[in-house]
Amino acid sequence: MRNRGLRQLAGDGRRSALVAGIVLYLAAGAVGQQSAPVLQPQVATVQSHSFWDRENVLLFSGIAVMRGLDYASTRNMQARGREEILLPDDVVDNSAGFASLEAAATATSVGLSYWLHRTGHHKLERWLSIGHIGATAFGDARNYALKSRHRTP
Repeated sequence: MRNRGLRQLAGDGRRSALVAGIVLYLAAGAVGQQSAPVLQPQVATVQSHSFWDRENVLLFSGIAVMRGLDYASTRNMQARGREEILLPDDVVDNSAGFASLEAAATATSVGLSYWLHRTGHHKLERWLSIGHIGATAFGDARNYALKSRHRTP
């Protein structure tokens, strides 16, 4: 009999589920407001900067220096009897053509960095230049580390 009285108070099963849900919702809201403040999601803000800021000027200067060193190390390597394996001899043997290629590589890196800057990829903009400097420095060190192969007459 006791069960029958509860059913009559709550009505059918759907109504009791609805009442229970409303009570839980209100209880949770009241407890949440009293015990803890509502946390706002933190949005990561992208640090915007000028394209020609100090850091980019230093990175682009580093690229230009490494490219100049690449030109010098390749010429030195050739003078010691070694051959360039990545570029055709027609390009490397032409002094003006090879210098133009090094300048074009520097300009391409600056252009890609500008594109990344304009699209909001500021970290990639910096990392592209850092990667370019690192790869070129590795090639320069390799060119100077190769043993000489002087041809004997």
